Amino acid sequence: MTIFKEKLDEEYVTTSEAKEILVEIEDERAADEDRDLRYELARAIEHVNRFADLDADESRELVEELTDLDQVDVPTAVKIADLLPEDRTELRSVFAQERYSLDGEELDEILDVVAKYA
Repeated sequence: MTIFKEKLDEEYVTTSEAKEILVEIEDERAADEDRDLRYELARAIEHVNRFADLDADESRELVEELTDLDQVDVPTAVKIADLLPEDRTELRSVFAQERYSLDGEELDEILDVVAKYA
């Protein structure tokens, strides 16, 4: 017998937004003495604490600004917000899996938006 689960919703979140969510979960678990922090949850909290550079509001603003550009979709904007690339080479690595490549002007336009937040 196979049990199927239905995907109800899907949303892309940046590392900073995930940090905010995980901090709330950690606080709830700390308030309840009977509940331990599972290994996976502790590792996830450690990861977001190490790699979240912006706060959640700034990262969401950056994603929204990036998605306003024609060449950037939501998943790519989230990757860019997490990585905060500083030059064209780093930014090109984000677009390496895409079926298209961006020219220098388009890359510079994206880097200008990222520079406001980095």
